[in-house]
Amino acid sequence: MSEQLSRRGFLQSTAVAMGAAGIAAGCASESSGPQAKDPGQAPKEVFTAPTRKLSGSLSILMWSHFVPRHDKWFDKFVAEWGKRVGVTVRVDHINTVDVPRRAASEIQAKQGHDVIQHIAPFSQYEPSVLDMADLVQEATRRWGPQLELCRKSSYNPNTKRFYAYCPGWSPDPGDYRKSMWEKVGLPNGPGSWDELLRGASEIKRTTGVPCGIGLSPETDSNMAARALLWSYGASEQDPNEKVVINSDATVAAVEYMTRLWKQAETNEVFSWVPASNNQALIAGKSSYILNSISAWRTAMGTNPKIGDDIFFVPALRGPRAALAAQHVIQQWVIPKHAKNADAAKEFLLHYTANFPAVTYNSELYDLPGWPSLVPQLNGWLDNDPFGAKPANKLSLLKTATSWSANIGYPGPSNPAIGEIFNTNVLPTMFGRAARGQVSAKEAVAEADRQINSIFKNWRARGLVGG
Repeated sequence: MSEQLSRRGFLQSTAVAMGAAGIAAGCASESSGPQAKDPGQAPKEVFTAPTRKLSGSLSILMWSHFVPRHDKWFDKFVAEWGKRVGVTVRVDHINTVDVPRRAASEIQAKQGHDVIQHIAPFSQYEPSVLDMADLVQEATRRWGPQLELCRKSSYNPNTKRFYAYCPGWSPDPGDYRKSMWEKVGLPNGPGSWDELLRGASEIKRTTGVPCGIGLSPETDSNMAARALLWSYGASEQDPNEKVVINSDATVAAVEYMTRLWKQAETNEVFSWVPASNNQALIAGKSSYILNSISAWRTAMGTNPKIGDDIFFVPALRGPRAALAAQHVIQQWVIPKHAKNADAAKEFLLHYTANFPAVTYNSELYDLPGWPSLVPQLNGWLDNDPFGAKPANKLSLLKTATSWSANIGYPGPSNPAIGEIFNTNVLPTMFGRAARGQVSAKEAVAEADRQINSIFKNWRARGLVGG
């Protein structure tokens, strides 16, 4: 297949029931949490016929999902597809922190996997990957509008190219220990950043259990940094991709984070990796974290007492807004060196068609970028099929799109934003000020210099506006 998929061929493709729906249901006992109480809710998988004859091999590099059930399902799912279309498929799962380094190495060497998936912006690789516009257009023709959150996380309006294909995402609510917050007068958890500071400080003072907002060069700390900035009315760029990080609002957000760390956290947050906040919450060593539902799912299976005590809140209110960054944004890219782009695009279309199974087998972690694909989602969130207590514990996620924003908000996730995220400019800014290495104003000024330099480089290449 050429870089552009044949539209005529796409229109000829069909979806038929596979009959062997047990692939999804059969993984129920392999979850990180308890077995589904109603395995019959597992959706049937469909087979999306390829638009032309496929052959050869397909290699996929992707993260090791935080919900283990997903990967066991996915590997069987892709193997079954490969058998049906005549393609030998190899899937390599690696730790999420290793994906960016591995991707950079392969792209620089111009050899490696045909498809790479990451859970954070990959826009900095736009010059080295195929345009996915044809795939997005066809998915939209079949399933209606794509979430704006997913579109802004995969489309560069300056080049009019889809540097990534984004069929799914995960919200980033606050996870809190209800029993701890009840004792400080907030049984429903904090609703604002001010309440987080007040409540978490009191919990730490009386119990020794800290809050868990990361200040480390890693993904979760990057998400938290942006949520806090947006709540204060600050951001890296404006809607027209002009750098605006150096503002009084940014300084105020950095000063707040310094207070939160001093009063409610510990030094551990400076060396955290993406799994650290999960581990702290599950072990009873954190009162609140910003995270997806995966920590809670794991606790349900390994420490049910704590699992039942974990509840969720939407984005915290700040002086100007209540927004959270998406916790995970699916970034499927096909490097220009890919040897089987045909099979890669055909598989991604088949994967998207089966997003009900993706959502179910991720235990409601992965939500659809094309919402029409999973009409049963709200029913699952209101009545969790995996044993939540209460059953509607996840119902707040039904409104998650209203309080979630793309990395780069209020602008797009352009290549400059991707590099800023990948080089951890923002958590470093917050961390240096919190440690007292520089003042809040100095930390912001230093970040401003770095961000402007990154934007200047990409703007000179015609890939960033402003």
